[in-house]
Amino acid sequence: MSTHVHVRVSDGLAVTETGDLVEGYRCGCGATWTRIHRADEGQPER
Repeated sequence: MSTHVHVRVSDGLAVTETGDLVEGYRCGCGATWTRIHRADEGQPER
């Protein structure tokens, strides 16, 4: 018997009209994830 482990592969980046960064990920099994980084949270990197 085998166990499936999701492997998150980057599926693209986008920037919304409000400046948020949206990262998309996918797995070979068809599962998908979305991570959103809000522009108004935290300090900008220098």
